[in-house]
Amino acid sequence: MRLLGAVLAGGQSRRFGSDKAQALLGGTTLLDHAVAALNPQCDRIVIVGRENGPVAAIPDRPQPGLGPLGGIAGALAYAAREGFDAVLTVPVDCVRLPANLRDLLAPPPASLAAQPVIGLWPVQALPLLDALLSEEDDRSVRSFARRIGARAVESDVDLPNINHPSDLDRFA
Repeated sequence: MRLLGAVLAGGQSRRFGSDKAQALLGGTTLLDHAVAALNPQCDRIVIVGRENGPVAAIPDRPQPGLGPLGGIAGALAYAAREGFDAVLTVPVDCVRLPANLRDLLAPPPASLAAQPVIGLWPVQALPLLDALLSEEDDRSVRSFARRIGARAVESDVDLPNINHPSDLDRFA
């Protein structure tokens, strides 16, 4: 399975108060931490929802402002064009991942029960996601996951949830 890794980094960081992707943890940006955590799991990495970064940057789909699903849709569309089978998504504040995440979530579709944005999504789910984004008010990742029959997978890895600058201290 050719796997595209996608760091979802298009959020407005309202709770954080500044650009979360550029926040420093141990002298390294959260964006760089997320790319490094995802890199061993995938054949290629992209950043979604930003104009630039340490790897290729692609836009949300069909437009910015749709939350994580817009990022997932952008990654799935890119993956389809580039010949990937599935996309492994993580949020920009994910500085630590289970070492076996790819295997843990295989086969797609699946996501982590505690953080469904961390998911393995088949490229074939793109038309369903496009429909959900254009038709429904519930644009949650859990709604998308239910719609495509994704499994909710448990993991014992303590995953970061960085919503405020003070949260960075817990992971330093």
